[in-house]
Amino acid sequence: MRQRIAQEAARILAHSGSRNYLQAKRKAAQQLGVSDARSLPGNQEVEQALAEYQRLFQGHVQPKQLRRLREAALEGMRFLHAFAPKLVGPVLEGTADQHSEVNLHLFADPLELVATFLLEQGIPHELTDRRLRMPSGEYIRVPEFRFVAGDISMALTVFSGAGAHQPPLSPVNGRPMRRAPLAEVQALLLESA
Repeated sequence: MRQRIAQEAARILAHSGSRNYLQAKRKAAQQLGVSDARSLPGNQEVEQALAEYQRLFQGHVQPKQLRRLREAALEGMRFLHAFAPKLVGPVLEGTADQHSEVNLHLFADPLELVATFLLEQGIPHELTDRRLRMPSGEYIRVPEFRFVAGDISMALTVFSGAGAHQPPLSPVNGRPMRRAPLAEVQALLLESA
């Protein structure tokens, strides 16, 4: 049953554009008539099912969309090089699709340097914040700048310089979030060429 829920949740995620795993799992369970919360799969199971769904049913288009997003990430990383950008999330992990945004972690002391840079470059943006769980178990709030480059949504999550050494925990697997520097993103693009 867990596998069926994971597969249905993956289908929901692939078609909705959302990456809200909990909501997708609950909706999938409801559609399958399952009310026992213990039957819900973990986020990692859903992500594996999503990758499989994309391979089977979106194999003709998803790799092209992923490549386009990774190219945009690389361009953004070059543009933001002063802030030691690292790519995170679905674009790095390979499950991004036409609904995904490029998420970069930036590092600045003080944090306001990123806002100043975006203003100086004339980039209209929205400032929000993101709540992240750290390896210590504590939750922190960090600023996040959101904007659209061409037709690709970008989210820049900004940490103090010290934050480069301690990534937040992944909402998918609960381990420290994988962060890729520019050279790794270039290598990913070369592999898929």
